[in-house]
Amino acid sequence: MIFGDLSLSPLYVYGSTFSRRLRHYQTEDAVFGAFAVIFWTLTLISLFKYVLILLSADDNGERGIIALYSLLCRNPKFCLLPNHQASDEELSTYNYPGYSSRNSPASLLRRFFERHKESKTILLVLVLLGACMVISIGVLAPAISVFSSVEGLKFQLKDVHSNTVVIIACILLVLLFVLQHRGFHKLAFMFTPIVILWLLCIAAVGIYNIFRWNPVVYRALSPYYIYNFFKVTGKDGFISLGGILLCLTGSEAIFANLGHFTATSIRVAFTCVIYPCLILQYMGQAAFLSKNLSAAPMSFYASIPGIAYMTLSIVTTLLTLLVIDLVWQKSLVLALLFLVLFGSVEIFYFSSSCMRIPKGGWVPLLFTMVFMLGMYVWHYGLRNKYLYDQHTKLSMKWILSLGPSLGIIRVPGIGLIYTELATGVPATFTHFLTTLPAFYQVVVFVCVKTVSVSYVPHKERFLIGRIGPKSYRLYRCIIRNGYKDTYSNGDDFENDLVMSIAEFIQMEAEGNGTVDGSVDGRMAVVRTSEKFGTRLVVSESFGPEGSSSSHPPVVVSGYKSLTLQNLQAGYEQESPRLSCRRRVRFEVLDTKYKDPRVKEELLELVAAKRAGVTYVIGHSHIKARSNSPFLHKFAVNVAYSFLRKNCRSPAVALNIPHSCLIVVGMNYNV
Repeated sequence: MIFGDLSLSPLYVYGSTFSRRLRHYQTEDAVFGAFAVIFWTLTLISLFKYVLILLSADDNGERGIIALYSLLCRNPKFCLLPNHQASDEELSTYNYPGYSSRNSPASLLRRFFERHKESKTILLVLVLLGACMVISIGVLAPAISVFSSVEGLKFQLKDVHSNTVVIIACILLVLLFVLQHRGFHKLAFMFTPIVILWLLCIAAVGIYNIFRWNPVVYRALSPYYIYNFFKVTGKDGFISLGGILLCLTGSEAIFANLGHFTATSIRVAFTCVIYPCLILQYMGQAAFLSKNLSAAPMSFYASIPGIAYMTLSIVTTLLTLLVIDLVWQKSLVLALLFLVLFGSVEIFYFSSSCMRIPKGGWVPLLFTMVFMLGMYVWHYGLRNKYLYDQHTKLSMKWILSLGPSLGIIRVPGIGLIYTELATGVPATFTHFLTTLPAFYQVVVFVCVKTVSVSYVPHKERFLIGRIGPKSYRLYRCIIRNGYKDTYSNGDDFENDLVMSIAEFIQMEAEGNGTVDGSVDGRMAVVRTSEKFGTRLVVSESFGPEGSSSSHPPVVVSGYKSLTLQNLQAGYEQESPRLSCRRRVRFEVLDTKYKDPRVKEELLELVAAKRAGVTYVIGHSHIKARSNSPFLHKFAVNVAYSFLRKNCRSPAVALNIPHSCLIVVGMNYNV
């Protein structure tokens, strides 16, 4: 499937190349020159750049624009969102193999980016441009490939009208998208034999055309024919590069869309099957066209994405330049050599593609600008909101001055306060307390954070810490996800959270965690180990009162009152889905601890879990300050506000159950 677009490109490359002005050059040398350009373009860009070099620039198996940017963000600290923590660097998937950010001399590029903050913004815009080009290609490429395939009917069946071709292409597109609903692996399993058969067939046809029409076409493999091609065709040949460029359609997919395969399998498949089959087909077409040049059909639609692909390719080359120097820690000379070798070819093609902007090339550019504007505005608003949260977060001196009760009534239960801050206490907490001066006996500040890695192993996902002295019962939990991870909430999350806090309490008592102090304590990674889960007795039950514990229960305080239990039972009877869900009951082992406060804290944690878990999330209203520039006001008040209103709410995105949700309104003046 990943080689589908690349395998279909022979359908329209020559047709698009010899359309318009180049059709006046009906000579053997012109055809041989076009084939020479195609051959060396495929060899340099597809084979050497993507297959041999870029497949090594992976982020734990993930590749593409986002993977390259992720490598840069976590290693040279290029990320614009200031939520980086030193503990993130301890993730097993964080550091690139052989890379060490410590004790390594800073390169010229690294020092440049660290000194000039605006360069990080330019880099982000560049990445967004490349990512949006991928989307625009994805919008246009399926229609172009299918239409070009069906267009062949017009040359076999003379009576077929163009409208009929369009209708058939639309039907095939609908069927393809319906099949994708079944899953990528099923679609790939179905189409892989078809693609292999197609490649073998076009290779066989190419061999036939070589021997049938012009066996000396192999001479066009010489770079001399490239020089001769541009010498004869001049400006017309330069403009025709937009058609030749289509031979690279799908090459970016070799690098960008491959989280499903290994680099070795892709290299073997491309070098042993795809590359030779395509070369034989293009060579056979050249042999045929050298004797039948008038048979080259015109394919206008195939030239549309001729600008989107080259922009994406140039962005990839620039990011790879930074990866070679900053991540692979190779010399700057080698990085510049990569840029000169491949960038010069791509700039040459890009210049030719710009000539086609008025004739259809503006379509992907329009898509790209719309997508990029939305992405940048979202990032801009999110970053300003985060900085505002950092500026208005509560001081630990204020928290400590409230005492263990926080100056409020502590009621049974666990309160999970969602915040985007990785450190400090958010202003949402104060706003809630001033509105309703009561809160739960156990408070956990939960931050769901995306780390600049492709995925985070489950055993390294929870980062637990303490806020203030132990008697305050304030904890912090940072849930670290990679950009390929999906966040899940619900019963399993609550149970994992309780187990992780219990593990942290014991680790702290054993001297492996933070000590009792008056500041926001150091975070500790609670890993899955032999001891994990042995601090508490776990039993499954169904319904509010059911229990299947094999151990005698330990009496704890903090149960819900009978009235509240009856209300909850009535609510669950009205919602069968809730009454039938699996429940986990925790009990503290009746063992002696060196520090009696450990057992007391565990008992209180278990009692709070039995009383129930409540999610507190902020509903923010963001407005620009009155003295802000016009562009800032437009970006925040109009564009970012529109995006927030039309996106999923945080409660839905975090999969928080509505029956346990409290929403706190907050006004932001950024």
